[in-house]
Amino acid sequence: MHTLSESANRYVPGVLVSLTIAMAAKFLSEHYGGPVMLFALLLGMAFHFLSEEGRCIEGIELSSSRILRIGVALLGARISVDQVMTLGWHPVALVFGSILATIIAGLGLAKILGLNKNLGLLTSGAVAICGASAAMAISSALPKHKGLERDTIFTVVGVTTLSTLAMIIYPIVISSAGLDQTQTGIFLGATIHDVAQVIGAGYMVSEETGDVATLTKLLRVAMLIPLVLSLVIAARMKNKPNEGRAPIPWFLFGFITVFALCNFVPIPEALISTLVEISRWCLITAIAALGMKTSLGKLATIGHKAIILIVGETLFLAILVLIVMKFIV
Repeated sequence: MHTLSESANRYVPGVLVSLTIAMAAKFLSEHYGGPVMLFALLLGMAFHFLSEEGRCIEGIELSSSRILRIGVALLGARISVDQVMTLGWHPVALVFGSILATIIAGLGLAKILGLNKNLGLLTSGAVAICGASAAMAISSALPKHKGLERDTIFTVVGVTTLSTLAMIIYPIVISSAGLDQTQTGIFLGATIHDVAQVIGAGYMVSEETGDVATLTKLLRVAMLIPLVLSLVIAARMKNKPNEGRAPIPWFLFGFITVFALCNFVPIPEALISTLVEISRWCLITAIAALGMKTSLGKLATIGHKAIILIVGETLFLAILVLIVMKFIV
């Protein structure tokens, strides 16, 4: 067994580098605007050489795996049973149906384009649920294979970019669709990928729209539990001797545990806020580490078809939800 000092020498340099990049990304996001996840990813890519040789390699690997899983597990603190119940059953049915339809459409489009099924799962799951966080959670649950980290980085870049564009474009487009403020909030919460951009778009319209959009978005985040668990079970059932095996999703059980504790045990709000903040920092740090592990040259090899895939999934989700909101709900 490694002593504490040996473990520190192995992991601390890489973890500190990842955390430093995360802090720089947070600073840029707060002072100049823009999504913190994208800043962390791009800054991390600039320090790719640290993941190839030197003392930081093992710490970067730790940050992109275990710290990532801790961040995903603590996402459970962001969801409240009361928030879900407040929405009623119509938004719940809409969110569940649109997530399922988007994933099916994504898998179908990936097949048509001749792309790997796992890339279809990553992109459609990220588009359907909660952007970068979902991409990282799904990636953690899939069997390891060549190109998985590259596909994950592409998905994070793609959904973050598209989410930022949607934050600007969707409120303008939806204003001419004849939806009331509650319907507008449901649309924004059900279609924009990342939580921060949902909040930005919702409160850009009105306070009521922002509240509804945030609740709808958190409901989508809750769907991460059954999706990732289903992927893990399917991967383990179809596992072949010569393929990677999907890991047991301990982080998912952590997610469920944190959700249950925060909703059914009298925990101070300050502690819940702290857990949410820790989760956020873990995810930013993990994305910075993933950025360091990926070169721009390798990312470029994914090709234009993958861009068509993720843009197509985004448009499919937006059009589907708009049709339902306009003519059914």
